[in-house]
Amino acid sequence: MMTTLKTLIDAQPPEAQALGAPSKDWLSYGQMQAMSADVAAQLRRTGVAATDRVAIVLPNGAAMASAFVSIAQAATTAPLNPAYREEEFAFYLEDLKAKAIVLAEGEDGPALAAARGLGLKVLWLREDASIAGLITLECDAAGAPAQEGAPEPDDVALILHTSGTTSRPKIVPLLQSNVAASAQHIAASLALTPADRCLNVMPLFHIHGLLAAVSATLVSGGSIFCTAGFNALNFFAMLGEARPSWYTAVPTMHQAILSRAGRNAEVIADVPLRFLRSSSASLPAQVMGALAETFGAPVIEAYGMTEAAHQMCCNRLDLQKPGSVGVAAGPEVRIADEAEDRLTEGLGEVVISGPNVTPGYESNAEANAKSFFEAEGRRWFRTGDQGTFDGDGFLSLTGRLKEIINRGGEKVSPLEVDDVLMDHPAVAQCVAFALPHPKLGEEVAAAIVLREGEAATERDIRDFASARMADFKVPRRVVILDEIPKGATGKMQRIGMAEKLGLVGA
Repeated sequence: MMTTLKTLIDAQPPEAQALGAPSKDWLSYGQMQAMSADVAAQLRRTGVAATDRVAIVLPNGAAMASAFVSIAQAATTAPLNPAYREEEFAFYLEDLKAKAIVLAEGEDGPALAAARGLGLKVLWLREDASIAGLITLECDAAGAPAQEGAPEPDDVALILHTSGTTSRPKIVPLLQSNVAASAQHIAASLALTPADRCLNVMPLFHIHGLLAAVSATLVSGGSIFCTAGFNALNFFAMLGEARPSWYTAVPTMHQAILSRAGRNAEVIADVPLRFLRSSSASLPAQVMGALAETFGAPVIEAYGMTEAAHQMCCNRLDLQKPGSVGVAAGPEVRIADEAEDRLTEGLGEVVISGPNVTPGYESNAEANAKSFFEAEGRRWFRTGDQGTFDGDGFLSLTGRLKEIINRGGEKVSPLEVDDVLMDHPAVAQCVAFALPHPKLGEEVAAAIVLREGEAATERDIRDFASARMADFKVPRRVVILDEIPKGATGKMQRIGMAEKLGLVGA
């Protein structure tokens, strides 16, 4: 049955704790419900209707979580990365056809300049000094009020852009029913209850934090402790203050946490986690094992993407397979032929169909024609990932189709190269990627970060790989770095890595 985020949150007991933050009192569900009603009323007075789009540009924390949750119950939200420059804000605000923008009271940066240039209504957000996430909105200009009424299941709740690493970013509209379904899928796969508390370190302009940490917690009646973002130096202090039962992060964050775990053994022992969750990029099997041993809890790797309102597959609480992204956990997940519009078996493109899947990219018929097809009476979305299922229904990915390295006709999975290199005792992080080659088309390359106090040369790494994989898979170029370049959400991006490291034409 299709539903909305508002319906699910309104069903929670008013006295239960909902949102927390460092050195602040907790916001209860009752306070969140009343606050959301006030925010809806303010939006209507400002002229923002249920189907209008409201951009949100706020730093990470409880106020950002509240802004998303409350506005999504009354209109369409469009969270944007606060680190954008004015030109980027202007592009995204115009592209998503925003009617208003939410900024922290007193904000006078590039987002405001871009909004003023486009004539957007500015809604100033004020957070209560003592209660986490208790917010009010105030518009800086009068206008005709909008029609009353809450969004319906088929109305858009959230708009995000794809990362756009190789082309213009595409607009992904996610319906109220998509967000509600995905939040419920995540809560079910993790067996979340009102007793659970999530420590959120993920950015809240990204689907991972918005759905897995915030929405899934709230629809299950649990509580979220909101940090100002990921900081390896204060992670364990936050863990001690929040006393969560779980947290979710990307692999690079987990690796940074592991590097400081030894000196924080007392905190780990004092705050037993029920599980840890990883998503948004492939978690090396070695890191999964080290996390499970360090925290004494299962590590649940999940597979998600924006177009699916995050989660598609998830390892089980009772069974985790390192190197696998788990079993179907919400939508139906199948394998399709990479070139023809038909379902198949074995190795191929991962496709999904279900209530959490976007109805389609906005104003982009070409992308929709390439990404969606009909088969067996259902509409399927092509994820762009290559993978295969094992006999237990666990999905293993070999990589993004556009990231698979084509070395003179030999196809190389960068994830397979990563997995081998991560076994080297001196390697802390690695990312394999395609390096342009004049004769072969592409060659295998890898960027490496060494463990603290360890030493290894490019020749050492290549010799190690040569003993463990076919010659054509061995990186011909290994770059040893202090830090691998990452995107805004902490993910290492293979596409464009050669250019970022200055290897093209070198």
